[in-house]
Amino acid sequence: MAKSVTADAISTILANPSPESFSDVPEIVVQVVDLKATGTAGNRIMFSASDGKRKLRAILPASMSSEVMSGKIQNLGLIRILDYTLNDIPNKPDKYLIVTKCEVVSPALESEIISEVKSEGTTGIILKPKQETESKSEVKSQATGIVLKPKQEIVAKSAAQIVHEQRENMAPAARMSMTRRVFPLVSLNPYQGNWTIKVRVTSKGNMRTYKNARGEGCVFNIELTDEDGTQIQATMFNEAAKKFFDRFQLGKVYYISKGSLKLANKQFKTVKNDYEMTLNENSVVEEAGNEEIFVPETKFNFVQIDELGPYVNAKELVDIIGVVQNVSPTMSIRRKSDNESIPKRDIIIADETKKTVVVSLWNELATNMGQELLDTASSSPIVAIKSLKVGDFQGISLSTISRSTVVVNPDIPEAKKLRSWYDAEGKDSSMASVSAGMSPSTKSGSRSMYSDRVSLSHITKNPSLGDGKPVFFSIRGYISFIKPDQTMWYRACKTCNKKVTEALGSGYWCEGCQKNEDECNLRYIMVVRVSDASDEGYLSAFNEEAEKIVGCSADELDKLKSQIGEENSFQTKLKEATWNPHLFRISVAQTEYNSEKRQRITVRAVAPVDFAAESRFLLEEISKMRVSK
Repeated sequence: MAKSVTADAISTILANPSPESFSDVPEIVVQVVDLKATGTAGNRIMFSASDGKRKLRAILPASMSSEVMSGKIQNLGLIRILDYTLNDIPNKPDKYLIVTKCEVVSPALESEIISEVKSEGTTGIILKPKQETESKSEVKSQATGIVLKPKQEIVAKSAAQIVHEQRENMAPAARMSMTRRVFPLVSLNPYQGNWTIKVRVTSKGNMRTYKNARGEGCVFNIELTDEDGTQIQATMFNEAAKKFFDRFQLGKVYYISKGSLKLANKQFKTVKNDYEMTLNENSVVEEAGNEEIFVPETKFNFVQIDELGPYVNAKELVDIIGVVQNVSPTMSIRRKSDNESIPKRDIIIADETKKTVVVSLWNELATNMGQELLDTASSSPIVAIKSLKVGDFQGISLSTISRSTVVVNPDIPEAKKLRSWYDAEGKDSSMASVSAGMSPSTKSGSRSMYSDRVSLSHITKNPSLGDGKPVFFSIRGYISFIKPDQTMWYRACKTCNKKVTEALGSGYWCEGCQKNEDECNLRYIMVVRVSDASDEGYLSAFNEEAEKIVGCSADELDKLKSQIGEENSFQTKLKEATWNPHLFRISVAQTEYNSEKRQRITVRAVAPVDFAAESRFLLEEISKMRVSK
């Protein structure tokens, strides 16, 4: 039997851009032309659907890429489209076809099908020379010269009856899956009308409150993933947030419809999708029941600990996996914005790079997941965390946000590999903090020492710098003076490092830990004068950075200060710390004192000058100057 395309198939698709159900899709056979794989992984298949007279740009979902790779769907072959949707291309009059379900009719033909005008004046489509004998079951259209396979009306009717009978006894979610078409996330756009998606909740943020000129409200975000692995972020405000916050459960699968899409705000988006979704109180959300296996679990894109440097203070969030080395008790931190106390817990994790990093868990993650980690810390559990912010506190540190997800001992290949390494050699290896001895190289921390290099005069002569939000720079300078009679340290709790006060009777009281301790530590909080060739300025340095500047701990310097003798060891130690070159990573912010705004420069990281690396940096700067001229 000769195989052919459906006459005017493209016109039929354009006339019916979004069929309501599978049964509404007419018989459509098209030829695949210009077939090619696109995307970074090559799993997005693009082609042109041709009926001999017209062509339409089309795309196959990632789930069907195996059909192309295996050779079932071939260039110049024929496919029967069983389900589709037609999307507009933004800012263009063109449209493209999303084929969500199809079957192979024929492998590659000898050439592309083209239409021709017959002597009778009607157009026909020629595929291949016809065989002399034809099956009686074939129907030939005398008007158009198109060979078509007759549709089996009885079978289609019987199937419709069976579906109708099954629907009567199905749960709502099951009925939705039978009666409403499920769209892949890749096919959605802001110009589309009705759609239904089946997705897994792979990340769920906390309910947050906000206040602006229009009043107060609440909001929360979730991340959704469909069976092709495509992700999108969905946001709910006010009534919708209250309605759906408890309904959406992490890891469960849902059918969602009646939402809206808009271009994603690049500053806040957490998934790789050009659009973001908004659900309102009229949106429909139904749990998918026993269909979870068809939608993938949370996907991670892990960054190794020793490669965190380029992400410091960047907008991009990271995923991390590591072996838990230490879990601190919960501490209470008072938030400056509303003076509210929120729980925090620090954990230290390590990976195969033999580097460690501190991860700060906040709110419910600190109290719930943090307690679970504390209870199992002796067994060194594997922890995978999604959506972490990378900061420069104490060099490099990680912090959870409202949408962060923590998974303990995940069943993924990366966790199994890490466990094997740790049991074989990691547990006996010497680990070092990723912040310790930070190199000025690009990979492991140039962002902290060499990026945004400025002179001191650039900061001191721009008093408005840091107004509203801190800004970060790198400078090279000398410690020119350390005032000896300043308050250089404070008494700190050994557990949480917060300030303690002398308790009644004896010992020291920590407000953060709510307990009395017999001993405490001294931690630096000092101001130093830094000079370079352009100007000088006063920088605030805290404990870890001050120890590198002075060369000893605050406890040791306190002992030198208390010594009595002709030679003042305390003064000598401070003098030795001056006129040594350093590289500083600093933040500049505005503070208010006596109703007057002042510039506050804080040392975030400090390192000795590597003169070879510094020379290379200066040569690069000179090269840039020559090019600009």
